[in-house]
Amino acid sequence: MQPPSEQFSVARRALDVEDFIDIVRRHKTWILGPLFLGLVVSVVVAFLWPDTYISSAVIRVVPAQVPERFVPSNVNAELGQLINSMTQQILSRGALTNLIQTYNLYPEDRKRKPMEDVIEGMRRDVRVGGVRSLTRQVGREQSTISAFEVGFSYSDRILAQRLTADLVTRYIDENIRARASQSVLTTQFLRDQWETAKREYETSEQRLSDFRSRNAGRLPEQMQMGLQKMNALETRLSSVNSSVSRAGNDKLLLESQVQTLKAQFSFVATPSEETTTAAGRSERLVRLEQQILNAETIVNALRERYTETHPDVLRAKSELASLQTSKTALTAEEMTKPEAKPQTVRRLSQSNVVEAKNIEAAITRTLSMIQIKELEIQELAKDRMDTEREITNVRQQLQASPTSDTEYATLMQERNAARDRYDGLTVKKVQSELATDLENRRQGEMLELLDPASLPQTPFAPNRWIIVAVGTCIGLAVGLTVAGGREVKDTSLKNLKDVRAYTQLTVLASVPLLENDFVVRRRKRMAWLLWSAACFVGILIMSGSIAYYYVRKV
Repeated sequence: MQPPSEQFSVARRALDVEDFIDIVRRHKTWILGPLFLGLVVSVVVAFLWPDTYISSAVIRVVPAQVPERFVPSNVNAELGQLINSMTQQILSRGALTNLIQTYNLYPEDRKRKPMEDVIEGMRRDVRVGGVRSLTRQVGREQSTISAFEVGFSYSDRILAQRLTADLVTRYIDENIRARASQSVLTTQFLRDQWETAKREYETSEQRLSDFRSRNAGRLPEQMQMGLQKMNALETRLSSVNSSVSRAGNDKLLLESQVQTLKAQFSFVATPSEETTTAAGRSERLVRLEQQILNAETIVNALRERYTETHPDVLRAKSELASLQTSKTALTAEEMTKPEAKPQTVRRLSQSNVVEAKNIEAAITRTLSMIQIKELEIQELAKDRMDTEREITNVRQQLQASPTSDTEYATLMQERNAARDRYDGLTVKKVQSELATDLENRRQGEMLELLDPASLPQTPFAPNRWIIVAVGTCIGLAVGLTVAGGREVKDTSLKNLKDVRAYTQLTVLASVPLLENDFVVRRRKRMAWLLWSAACFVGILIMSGSIAYYYVRKV
């Protein structure tokens, strides 16, 4: 039975520069092989990767020609949101399918992939930048404009330019269509709302009108007006009563004055007898003169109270003119009679005659004023009756059962709300119609081509020298990793430093490794043969890839 063997491990010694050189020398094949393979693969990939050209154009955002404070726009979306919406519409499946079929894009991909994958790839090739401010030199001045960039990457630079120009045209047309459509839809919506509000307003107005017709005179504002009218009529009635009382007092005073004047006239008018040969005036003529005097007094009194066109004034003037005509005719008749014989008559003294005439005139004037007062009292009585009748009517209306204030207030509130909504929608509808007309005239915010689609001269991708460098570095890293792994697994002693470090003994001499020269030469020839063949094949592959790239490019 063998005793169990003890396993132990010895830490590796620290490596120096000579050790690293020996490692590279020992594993040079495993380092150079991946390095050359990475170079070949990266060259093939770099030159077989088709060129990608990017054509770009700049679209300018032209502000509205009419200031927004005059005609507010119906399109309130931000420009970035509007461009994103247009991008979704332009890059939809149907639109991209149409472009692919029209320009025969991605022929190889369409043979190998489904159409959905080809469309998704084209979406990635379309590049739409955000809106930004650009400063352009216009003459000697600089102007700042808002613009965004549209680009398309493709292997054919001519098709890339044509596709970019087509996309620009679609953006401009889609902007016009989208703004006009949104404005028309807004106007139509406001018009429908306006018609609905108009019907509601007319309905509420009709309900309020019917309610007022059913409750005429019992409405709250009419009740207030009735109270005010009642107060005014009562004040008027009080004034009329005061006027009637005052006119009655004046009439009594005038009648007492007439009695006093008649008494004075009786005392003064006592005649005395005398003989005269003069022709006396007839009693008829005297009576006419007295009537004329009374009529003149009445006319003057009526003129003080009424105008010249009043019926009472016209009637009094007509009677005065008739009396004056009769006096003229009677005077002419008296002049044609023969003189009368002397006779004895009873006459008043000259002073008594004058005083009697004055008293008689005063009596006549006072009687006329009494007649005027009577007429005034009659009119005031009529006015008082009319006022009392109006007061009775208003009192009956006020005493009627009042209507429901809550229902009336509700109807008024509904009518006012409907009217306010109708008026507000009317203003908005007019503004929306103006905005729609502005968009139809293409005077709103527009998109305009600032820089046309460029024709690229150099490819954007791939960057071949970076691909070759990265591939070579990857191959070198792989070779170094393999060499390091092999060196870690190899635990043999490589040189005298390893012997001294791991045995802790003094080295007296070393015996070199003796091999057959023929075997060594044969191994070297095989190695060179393999390396030559590998290099030849790699160079041939790289040359073919480069030649294919330039032939296809031409």
